[in-house]
Amino acid sequence: MTHIDTPTITLKTERLPGHPWIWSAQVRKPEQHLPPGTVVRIVDARGRFVGHGFWNGHARVALRVLTTDEAVHIDADFIAARIARAVALRRDVLKLDEIGNAWRVVNSEGDGLSGLVVDRYADTLVLEYFAAGMWRLREVIEAALREHFPGATLYAFAEQHVQKQESFDCHSGEAPAPVRVTEHGLTFHAAPGAGHKTGFFADQRDNRRRFAELARGRRVLDLCCNSGGFAIHAMAAGAREAIAVDADTGILDIARANAEANNVDVRFEAADLFDWLRAAIDRGERFDAIVLDPPKLTRDRRRVTQALKKYFAMNRTALDALTSDGLLLTCSCTGLVGADDFLDTLRRVGLSAARDVQVLDLRGAGADHPVAANVPEGRYLKAAFCRVS
Repeated sequence: MTHIDTPTITLKTERLPGHPWIWSAQVRKPEQHLPPGTVVRIVDARGRFVGHGFWNGHARVALRVLTTDEAVHIDADFIAARIARAVALRRDVLKLDEIGNAWRVVNSEGDGLSGLVVDRYADTLVLEYFAAGMWRLREVIEAALREHFPGATLYAFAEQHVQKQESFDCHSGEAPAPVRVTEHGLTFHAAPGAGHKTGFFADQRDNRRRFAELARGRRVLDLCCNSGGFAIHAMAAGAREAIAVDADTGILDIARANAEANNVDVRFEAADLFDWLRAAIDRGERFDAIVLDPPKLTRDRRRVTQALKKYFAMNRTALDALTSDGLLLTCSCTGLVGADDFLDTLRRVGLSAARDVQVLDLRGAGADHPVAANVPEGRYLKAAFCRVS
């Protein structure tokens, strides 16, 4: 790649390097047409260098800054170095190969590669593109990944709304064969590209193990259980009993196979969370440990208040099924809901139920999902471990 003819984009204001996203309203529209994902040089209103990054005149995020070092250029060497650094963090620092073979390889801004997420599932790498610039560099990205994962199957995709916003077409092709992945000595099913995301979410890896440790000897209820990870870990660690509920019958087939693969007995039931809970409460059923891990509730800032109301309703209902001094692990993966608002919702839940809620720990995604300090939006997962008296 050559750097000689790199176009320059000028900001409307004086701006010191900060957040890597620069909105279209902050940018002077260039005279020349630049295709979405073009690598550009960015300067402020006074002509001072700000960074190198991707330009997209069709997207709300017009610029994605990848480096603020003027001597560094966005080319194959740059991509290879960033990916090598990301892999070294997981393998050499976090020692994730000793824990399992399902982990995040690249976490977008958290690894200095805005618009790219790479997940590993055994010998399959799943590449998710969020930016036209990364999509344009896909051959370079794939070559760099193969250096660290020789023989791996690579599968690329992008959500339809992302392709529309960023103006690129990602043709994923045939989904790779389902694989078995390992985590803390247990095995789980992963099926990239086959619906249900992958059937396995690696971001909760450490939270699953911690919950299992706390749930020994307890009767466990896993709500929005997905592929059954929390319930299976709990039973493997010595829980007395586990019931897991999800509205998706397809994912429960995967969950049952996961339980069988790990030789644990979990009762899986397909039902709406509220309907199931109310019926169980009416029967007088109570649980010593409850996990509540619903899917993302909104991507729209205008609907955050509604999302918080739903979190309130779910947690309030769950508390009626929890014994005194019971363990509640309640989660939110809605990035637009901040930790403070989520904790305030739990405070209001406790007041409404006349229960004392002790927050023992507030965790997030595992360390293979690093968050750049200047991109707080990357801290999407909140996992509150609580004791409720």
